Amino acid sequence: MEQLEKINFHCKPTFREGGSRSPRENFVRHHWVHRRRQEGKCKQCGKGFQQKFSFHSKEIVAISCSWCKQAFHNKVTCFMLHHIEEPCSLGAHAAVIVPPTWIIKVKKPQNSLKTSTRRKKRTSFKRKASKRGNEENKGRPFVIKPISSPLMKPLLVFVNPKSGGNQGTKVLQMFMWYLNPRQVFDLSQEGPRDALELYRKVPNLRILACGGDGTVGWILSILDELQLNPQPPVAVLPLGTGNDLARTLSWGGGYTDEPVSKILCHVEDGTIVQLDRWNLQVERNPDLPQDELEDGARKLPLSVFNNYFSLGFDAHVTLEFHESREANPEKFNSRFRNKMFYAGAAFSDFLQRSSRDLSKHVKVVCDGTDLTPKIQELKFQCIVFLNIPRYCAGTMPWGNPSDHRDFEPQRHDDGYIEVIGFTMASLAALQVGGHGERLHQCREVTLLTYKSIPMQVDGEPCRLAPSLIRISLRNQANMVQKSKRRTSMPLLNDPHSIPDRLRIRVNRISLQDYEGLHYDKEKLREASIPLGIVVVRGDCDLETCRMYIDRLQEDLQSVTSTTQRVHYQDQESSFTRVISVQKLSPRWCFLDATSADRFYRIDRSQEHLHFVTEISQDEIFILDPELVVSQQVGTPPGMPDLVVEQASGISDRWNPAVRKRMLSDSGLGKISLHYEVPEKQKDASQTHMLQSPVSSEDQALLQAVIAGDLLKFIECCKKGANLLIQGPDHCSLLHHAAKTGNSEIVKYILEHGPSELLDMTDSETGETALHKAACQRHRAICQLLVDAGASLRKTDSKGKTPRDRAQQAGDPDLAAYLESRQNYQMVSHEDLETAV
Repeated sequence: MEQLEKINFHCKPTFREGGSRSPRENFVRHHWVHRRRQEGKCKQCGKGFQQKFSFHSKEIVAISCSWCKQAFHNKVTCFMLHHIEEPCSLGAHAAVIVPPTWIIKVKKPQNSLKTSTRRKKRTSFKRKASKRGNEENKGRPFVIKPISSPLMKPLLVFVNPKSGGNQGTKVLQMFMWYLNPRQVFDLSQEGPRDALELYRKVPNLRILACGGDGTVGWILSILDELQLNPQPPVAVLPLGTGNDLARTLSWGGGYTDEPVSKILCHVEDGTIVQLDRWNLQVERNPDLPQDELEDGARKLPLSVFNNYFSLGFDAHVTLEFHESREANPEKFNSRFRNKMFYAGAAFSDFLQRSSRDLSKHVKVVCDGTDLTPKIQELKFQCIVFLNIPRYCAGTMPWGNPSDHRDFEPQRHDDGYIEVIGFTMASLAALQVGGHGERLHQCREVTLLTYKSIPMQVDGEPCRLAPSLIRISLRNQANMVQKSKRRTSMPLLNDPHSIPDRLRIRVNRISLQDYEGLHYDKEKLREASIPLGIVVVRGDCDLETCRMYIDRLQEDLQSVTSTTQRVHYQDQESSFTRVISVQKLSPRWCFLDATSADRFYRIDRSQEHLHFVTEISQDEIFILDPELVVSQQVGTPPGMPDLVVEQASGISDRWNPAVRKRMLSDSGLGKISLHYEVPEKQKDASQTHMLQSPVSSEDQALLQAVIAGDLLKFIECCKKGANLLIQGPDHCSLLHHAAKTGNSEIVKYILEHGPSELLDMTDSETGETALHKAACQRHRAICQLLVDAGASLRKTDSKGKTPRDRAQQAGDPDLAAYLESRQNYQMVSHEDLETAV
């Protein structure tokens, strides 16, 4: 802190002082800080930041706002003086951030004689009301005065650092970076009660519980006690071992390395659903005399459960795990190690057969129906009262009763609880998709035990003395269910911009490259190996896309089974490349490439929750842990792609392939093999060609384009003029034709010129021909270039796309047209249906 004070550095303000007479400001100012390392690109110029890896480097590379995360180069041309006093929008997560203007520090009361005599003279109803309000806030250092807005969904984050291998510490720091630190709470320091009381009057409040299912139950119990109306919905970030409730609400079986930014988006956009909660009332067994009662607990660890209540074999294993963790907490610091202990304890208990006589010592009555004879007949060793579909780290004990007329599919909001019996065989079959014996779906349960039996309530175990237990519906809690999103890219916020078809390239990344280069997205992108191109629907999720990629891999195997070596040759060079025929391993997974800092793995169980457009723009990256990368000496930095193409009628002259050879046909469409020219290699060849000496024919050709003389232009081309020449302003012929608006010359260049011209940029402004046409509002030229395959996502030196240039030029219709098109060639609906 002393070093920070010397450089006049102040943390971002998380609250405002109370008692000031100045009018309350309803906006937040930027909090600019100097940064020696910064990810992403400059907000002003669109260029990346220079990375300094030396620990001794004190050079400031960026100036960033710690609220909205905007970053600028540490230059006068990028960071203007007017940015200092600008109001801050709080960035992409403004809807869930609690602004510091809402949090007011309570002014300490003054005990002077003068103020006390002044207060005695003022007595009114208003003073009494304010006194009542002061009593409510007595002892609190802060009060919350929110400004109601239907767009705001303020979020409270509760983190349990001890859950699931102590992941919570890292999560706690990340949430404090993205949000206001005064809306993030560490449950190891204090419980959630004080925070919920402080924020109880905030409208549209949402809660994120980062921990296991026990953490969620703890928060829901406090919400019941506080009786908030309406009750804020609770989302779950699974950090525990089982995470059955998180699986039920589509939050997954455990947090890996998903970006916190995406988690906040999922919480904001999630669907509110209901969750049944059940009471457990425990009494002494009235059928047994006092002297026959065995040793054991007289009450359960929890009086309310959300997931399940069980007794028998599974509770005995959980009790052993709980006792061992209490004795040696340092040995249970990972989710995998915890599950291994569960497996060992289960096997040991199976050998001892400690729960084999359970059916002889219980009596179960459901809605007046006695199930005891059936339990004794089937000799169950475990009985589960289940509220949610998931149990025991993701298994489905109720199964799918569609073929059974006596039972309905299970729901967590129908007011019924499912009663299931297990033998040792059916418990073992759970892990391979089996289910238990369905006994009943009821609203009330009466359970009598005649000996001390291990029991567990939502994973909290105990050994309960002989008791009478009544289970009844308590209430329903509001929960947030994770839903599919497609808002990872700004363009996709507009439903009209979602394409009907996507043509996306698939790239493989080895585990070795991923672990070694995960800090550098560009290097990792260069290290990826192209696998092929797939055509999918615009609203395709990753689970469906996986089937397309697997089919693409099968076609690649069939193509390369007959030939392992392909010879490529063009006018200037010749080389040989060995095609990688290594099959995709079953454990491959998708990588999220849209985050600014790095690539992130996506859990396979979460693929149905993500759209393709949510993790990529024009490329998909997959991580193959068994991929072995090998490359011959002299091989160029590219790779043959297996392309799933449709007969779309698009001209082949704009295909960037240097050489294309048809090999076979398949059910997905035409399979073709071609070599992609790398961008860096392509740019180098362009520079070499364009800087060659300009002949008199080339000079006449340039003058004809500038003058708009089509006949003279065609005549010069027939004499052998070079279509790749540049003018004195470093613009190509296509740039000049697009700028002057001569559509006939543009058509001729598109028909006879090389494909490099289409997305070629001038060396001064970095603009393509489409940028030039959009600036001049030449709609016909823009349509010609887009139809030919010009990129709509390519940015100039200022980070502007052609759509942005059209918007600046004052042509909203042209901007809307450019926004509706994509930077890939569309295929017709009939062609895609035929291919599928």
